[in-house]
Amino acid sequence: MNDVEYDELTDSVLLAVEEAIENIDLDLDYENHGGLLSIVFPDKSKIIINKQPPLHQLWVATKFNGHHFEYQNGQWIDNRTGTEFWTLLKDAASRQAGQSVEFVR
Repeated sequence: MNDVEYDELTDSVLLAVEEAIENIDLDLDYENHGGLLSIVFPDKSKIIINKQPPLHQLWVATKFNGHHFEYQNGQWIDNRTGTEFWTLLKDAASRQAGQSVEFVR
């Protein structure tokens, strides 16, 4: 993957997360600043998703731990656990919110 493809892929993921947040029936806020997306929960905890261009990775920091995702076979996969991005985001957001959170894309 080249840098342009990486930017297009990561920008589309961040936009998809923003759009999914808009459709969630939970008081979540978000801020996007230059490749760093912060999801703010009612208790003020955050999930932070940010681009790592030199590594062609997408990093996710939750209240509980951090994850580094690499693009493999059409999906962003955690290079430590093998978990797919959207699965991890749903699980982490549900834990932080204290209720089930579904990101509808």
